[in-house]
Amino acid sequence: MQKIFATLALLTLTTTVLATPFANGDPANGKKLFDKYKCNSCHIDMVGGDGSAIFTRPNHKVTRPAELSAQMKRCSGMIGANITAQEEEHLAAYLNQQYYKFK
Repeated sequence: MQKIFATLALLTLTTTVLATPFANGDPANGKKLFDKYKCNSCHIDMVGGDGSAIFTRPNHKVTRPAELSAQMKRCSGMIGANITAQEEEHLAAYLNQQYYKFK
């Protein structure tokens, strides 16, 4: 019986680890927040154009979902935005769908 519970616990943990990142976020809401907070304002200064190259440049800093969350915290501090945890989830869902494609 204990083996069954241990197996189920392990499967639950594995499923959680493999869950889609930012599953509680809505990319459409994330896009609205991205525009509202003018997230690309710094990006344009850094890479030119519409700023989106910041996400796709060869030496981009974000390579994992946790790094995206950490980077968004730094960025929101730089622009003076105090985003909520849910807004962060929406923004991350948008950025992941649009650029990062984390699974």
